[in-house]
Amino acid sequence: MPPVAANPDPIDVHVGSRVRLRRTLLGMSQEKLGDALGLTFQQIQKYERGANRIGSSRLFKLSQILDVPVSFFFDDMPDDVQKANRGLSDTPSEPFEADQLSKRETLELVRAYYKITQPKIRKHMFELIKSIAHSEN
Repeated sequence: MPPVAANPDPIDVHVGSRVRLRRTLLGMSQEKLGDALGLTFQQIQKYERGANRIGSSRLFKLSQILDVPVSFFFDDMPDDVQKANRGLSDTPSEPFEADQLSKRETLELVRAYYKITQPKIRKHMFELIKSIAHSEN
């Protein structure tokens, strides 16, 4: 077994944080996710910390279990990680604060939002929040 890197790749850390985000939004435990993948909860912890890299087939399975597209795991990648791994792309992205998604308030807000069963009301709430945020800028 190869030794764990002292400094995990920032992309692995980001992907792991997105796994943790989606898992917690669904109210799923690490143990339950591990069972669905045939892994231990300790392995899920390593993935979520970015200590272990998630292979493409496992990432695909995670997307199915967590009911998100594979691209979800790469969404909202912090600007510094994108710049460091940009390759030939010159297109900058807007900065992102990853800590915002980990806050209890954010998780509770998202859970409450998805508990609204009527799509029209949920859409109105979404538009209201967006308009308030834009009016403050």
